[in-house]
Amino acid sequence: MKVVLVSDIFGKTPALLKMANDLNADRIIDPYKGETMGFETEIQAYDYFMDQVGIEQYLALLQEHIDFTEEPVSLVGFSVGASVIWRLSETETAKNVCRGFCFYGSQIRHAIDVQPRFDIELILPRYESHFDVATLLSQLKAKRQVIASQVDYLHGFMNPHSENYDELGYQQQIHRLCSILR
Repeated sequence: MKVVLVSDIFGKTPALLKMANDLNADRIIDPYKGETMGFETEIQAYDYFMDQVGIEQYLALLQEHIDFTEEPVSLVGFSVGASVIWRLSETETAKNVCRGFCFYGSQIRHAIDVQPRFDIELILPRYESHFDVATLLSQLKAKRQVIASQVDYLHGFMNPHSENYDELGYQQQIHRLCSILR
């Protein structure tokens, strides 16, 4: 089974390439079509993503990739990447996707009505400033084909470019994903 990483607003970075290697991922999908952006801050990355790409365009990019994937695939996404996997999960396009792993996809809260067509695991952070994580967690746990959990780390804990990066949390989740995806 193929493993595809779906990046956050930072796009393709050396850290994401390392993660792809650690997980034996076959491909990285990012909002900038493989161009390394080199953002210096999260605010810079966020503003650029919102101004130049947006959720809908990123979702279309992921759908296009999945349309041409003939083999079964597992998707692993972070932040906005997790949110587009969530949105993709209810589409006909998702027929070759076997499962998804979505880390801190905060925009999922705006698409709570999604009914996934494949197994999807949502890993939510301890806290989000814009909404109540516990409420979202309870709404998501009630959905068919969804496993939702909360970790003791903050949004961005899997990305060394994030101010909330946590080495221990990263190592725990990479180890867990490696055992599941291999």
